[in-house]
Amino acid sequence: MRGYALGLLALNLLTLLWGTTFVVVKGAVEAMPASALVFLRFLVASLFFLPWLARLPRGAWGPGMELAFWLLLGYASQAIGLQSTSASRSAFITALNVVLVPLLLSLAGRRVGRAGVAALLAFLGVGLLSYDPNQPPFNVGDLWTLVTAVTYALYIVRLEVHAKAIPSLPLTAVQVVGTALLAGPWALWEGGLSWEVPWGAVLYLGVVATALTTWLQTWGQRHVPAPQAAILYTLEPVWATLFAFLLLGERMGLTGALGAFLVIGATLQAIRRSPA
Repeated sequence: MRGYALGLLALNLLTLLWGTTFVVVKGAVEAMPASALVFLRFLVASLFFLPWLARLPRGAWGPGMELAFWLLLGYASQAIGLQSTSASRSAFITALNVVLVPLLLSLAGRRVGRAGVAALLAFLGVGLLSYDPNQPPFNVGDLWTLVTAVTYALYIVRLEVHAKAIPSLPLTAVQVVGTALLAGPWALWEGGLSWEVPWGAVLYLGVVATALTTWLQTWGQRHVPAPQAAILYTLEPVWATLFAFLLLGERMGLTGALGAFLVIGATLQAIRRSPA
């Protein structure tokens, strides 16, 4: 119970930090290529985990690089998508992973129980929270963000497996460093590396939104099952909306308030009972 409660706390803190990133990433990709942003944020994050690379447990590189591959696909497709879609629509499409996680687990023969119902409720809530009648029609950025949802669902499922077998810090170190190594050739191929980058955004994304959040997620999913974790992650747009209200003065309409209520209700439904 104690590990489960601390895991819930870690994942809730993670969603709060994630809630600050959509606007930061959207602003950054307007100033630099998505490949350079992904590479630099993970390069900055890698600096914090270099000491653990010298004493990795046996068998850590394989799982870590697998997770790094899914991370790269997720972060890259999201950054590319944000070049032509809105932050709110990106948050909504990304949240599709909350439905995909229990679906993938069910296909693998695992029973997800009430988590499936809570996932659908959470997805509906994110849809209402992100709804904007003035948004442009479905576009190529939305398709890229759909790739984000699929790859992130796969990442959540595979992270649950590896996080139980390998200590959190070494596994996080390989993921972060591995993602930087995989993103490097992409950034060089696009010729996107230059000093004309928004370093404030890159440092924030690298230190807070990559190094800290990847460790929190890896440690948290060691104690919280994947279906519940995916539902918790839908709190991200709730936090994003709250920050928009507090910092930007944006107002939430009745539809958005109903969506936030559904997400919080789904989260409480998912975590009210500790897993057996």
